Amino acid sequence: MKFNTKLIHGYPVIDKETGAASIPLYQTSTFHQNDIDQGQPFTYSRFGNPTRDALEKGIAAIETGGTHGFAFASGMAAITTVLLSFSKGDHLVMCQNIYGGTFQLVQEVFPRFGIEVTFVDETNLAAWQEAIQANTKAFYLETPSNPLLSITDIEGVAGIAKQNQLTTIMDGTFMTPQLQEPLTLGVDVVIHSATKFLNGHSDVIAGLVVTNNNTWAETLHTNQKVFGGILGTEDCWLVLRGMKTMGLRMAQSTKSAQAIAELLENHPKVNRVYYPGLPSHPGYATHKKQAKNGGAVLSFELADGQAARNFFNATTVPITAVSLGGVESILSYPVTMSHACVPENERLAQGITDGLIRLSVGIEDTEDLLHDLQQALNTI
Repeated sequence: MKFNTKLIHGYPVIDKETGAASIPLYQTSTFHQNDIDQGQPFTYSRFGNPTRDALEKGIAAIETGGTHGFAFASGMAAITTVLLSFSKGDHLVMCQNIYGGTFQLVQEVFPRFGIEVTFVDETNLAAWQEAIQANTKAFYLETPSNPLLSITDIEGVAGIAKQNQLTTIMDGTFMTPQLQEPLTLGVDVVIHSATKFLNGHSDVIAGLVVTNNNTWAETLHTNQKVFGGILGTEDCWLVLRGMKTMGLRMAQSTKSAQAIAELLENHPKVNRVYYPGLPSHPGYATHKKQAKNGGAVLSFELADGQAARNFFNATTVPITAVSLGGVESILSYPVTMSHACVPENERLAQGITDGLIRLSVGIEDTEDLLHDLQQALNTI
């Protein structure tokens, strides 16, 4: 079954009780039990709910190699639930270019729990090997990274992890299960902010986790119940609805993103473009071997903060907002948005300058986006 067909037919999409073509919203906190001595699939919605169960089966089905899926109230709830599976005294190795919320979690919260973290240059396989300590338990990577789209060799990092009996965890939000298949490359746990492309309509906050490791599945199932950060029924339904059209949405968005990256790369007002679909990107060869295309997100650097502000003020098609992955194109300013919680010195060390802009490309006509971005650059 090919991907677009799998999105429609590859998991529970028909309600077995009524035949409804859309899984209903089982808007209930609890379930009547016919026999107090006999178990049943659903008893209390924190433990399990038919709508959430359909979504969790769905994400496991479309993530190639996945067997267990879990739905959480946000991407950060998913990340936190996974990482709080570790204990006091454990050590994690993480990529240095990382989502701001994840950075804040491990820098501000983890020290209180005694979980240690070392950041490495994710593009350097030797750095991952050299960072391993006696108490290292896992590698955590994010590729492409946010917002600089740096590329990590997934299979290479996972291979080092397996040689050292470590777990590999990956945030795969940018590429989605459609464009990248981390589990087939050796990753143990994949995390997605379903707020983004999986839902695709900028109307849900959600996180999903997939694994094919039974031990991890048991841990995540327990943590999901104990921490209680479950995804609500209506949001589960909305993500199920959004997933059905992800294949078509991503096809248009990635086509436009490639054209936009090529325009920006050749524009005199743009200092640098970060997009792994460009041969000039330092991670191009690595990305090409592990992903189907360059994706729908890119970043570019203008001269300074004032140039960025002029650009934002001149655009008319994309919205300016936090987040990404909607049907509408979204311009973001990492300095005050995704990486506002990162100290300035650390932000600059990562390469997130005052002139950096991130663009999540939506499903608008490519020509309209190109024209709008061109006229906005002309105002600088």
